[in-house]
Amino acid sequence: MERIPPFTAQKLEAACRVLADTERGLSGSEIGYLLQDCKVQDVDPNMTKWKRLFNALVGAQNTYQVGNHLIMFINRALDPVKFSRDREKFEWMRNELNVVLSFSGYGVREDGKVIRTKKATTLKDARARAGSLKSKLEERGKHSEIFKYCRAELLEDNYFHAVLESIKGVADRIRSLSGLTSDGAELVNTAFSTKAPVIAINNLTTETDMSEQKGFSNILVGMFGAVRNPTAHAPKVSWPMTEQDAIDIFAMISFIHRKLDGAVIMKQKP
Repeated sequence: MERIPPFTAQKLEAACRVLADTERGLSGSEIGYLLQDCKVQDVDPNMTKWKRLFNALVGAQNTYQVGNHLIMFINRALDPVKFSRDREKFEWMRNELNVVLSFSGYGVREDGKVIRTKKATTLKDARARAGSLKSKLEERGKHSEIFKYCRAELLEDNYFHAVLESIKGVADRIRSLSGLTSDGAELVNTAFSTKAPVIAINNLTTETDMSEQKGFSNILVGMFGAVRNPTAHAPKVSWPMTEQDAIDIFAMISFIHRKLDGAVIMKQKP
C-alpha cells in the first residue's frame, strides 16, 4: 500500500464514531479482532468503542507517521461478505464513511474498498458525494419520521418502495395518535372530521381553522389515492419513480408529519 499522510484528529475521530456507532457500528469483539488483524495495538480495550478505536489508530499514526492503518482497518471492516445478512448496516456505514473520508480525498466503493477521490470542501458536497437519497433528504431537513419507516429502502436508493413505506408510515402514525384501526380515506375522514374530530391540527374555532382542517384531510386522502395506492398495487416496472419525484413526495410527507407534531388529540377511539 502506498504511504498515506496521517489524518487529522478530527477526521480520524469522525471515522471512528461511524465505525463504532452504538446502534449500527462494529461490536467490541469485532473491533478487537480487526485491530489485531491490522497489527495495531489495542491500547484501551475497556474504553467506549469509538474512543478505543480512536486511541489505537492515533497510536499507530504517531508511531509510524502514516494514515495507512485507518484505510487498512476500513478495508477489512467493510468486507461485503460479513454483511451478507445485513445489507442495511453495510450501506449505512459505507455512506457515512464516504461523507467523512471525502474531506480527505477518499471514498468507499461498493465492494468495501477505499479509493482516492476528489476532496470535498463543504458538508453539502460531501453529502452529495455519498450519493444516497437519504443524504439528500437529510440535507433538505426532512422530518425524522420519514427515516423511521423506510431507512433500508433509502440506503439502497429504492425510490419506489421508500415512498410506499413512508406513506404507510403516515397512516400508522395517524392510527397511533387516534386509536383508530381503519386505513386510507376512511381513516383520514374519521380522524380529521370537522364535526367530530379525533385529531385537530388547530383550534377549530374559526372558519379559517375549519378550512385548514378540511384541506389537510384532502391532502392526505389525495396522497393515499394518487401515490400510495398505485405503489401498493402496481408492479415497480409499471409505475416508475424518479429521484426527483421521490424528493417532492417526501417534501409533502415531511409537511404532514410536522403538522401532526403540533396536532391536538380531541378524543382517542377505543
